[in-house]
Amino acid sequence: MDGPGIRFVVFAQGCRHRCPGCHNPRTHPFEGGVLMDADEIMDRLRESPLSDGITLSGGDPFEQADAFAELAEKAREHGCDVVTYTGWRYEEILSREEPGWRRLLEATDILVDGRFELTLKSDLLPFRGSSNQRLIDVKRSLESGRITLQSYL
Repeated sequence: MDGPGIRFVVFAQGCRHRCPGCHNPRTHPFEGGVLMDADEIMDRLRESPLSDGITLSGGDPFEQADAFAELAEKAREHGCDVVTYTGWRYEEILSREEPGWRRLLEATDILVDGRFELTLKSDLLPFRGSSNQRLIDVKRSLESGRITLQSYL
């Protein structure tokens, strides 16, 4: 599962983490994929009335942060919540001085952060593949200045 409820999932092309055991290694190269703009994706999302929200996965959406930030903002305007998967840690994202990274983070409701670690893999974890990955409530974390985890039973 790519987040709570029924999700509309968008995969980024390109990931420098290249985690061994990744569930989607075809998205690692920066070449390939299908180029679409945010409006095209939003048209498809609107045609999917059962979706509870949008999930940005990959590859790594932060490799195309400006474009994914625009998409996330439009999805939220449409009433969708946004789940973003990334191999970067929350702390690393905050430390980057690239405006698109901060913008994508702020447009994300739940961030699943950290590289997939094959030795920590578990099929029992909700919405993530390995136990080092965290489900972060971004809004509460940014407001409080400390990481607030989201839990799903």
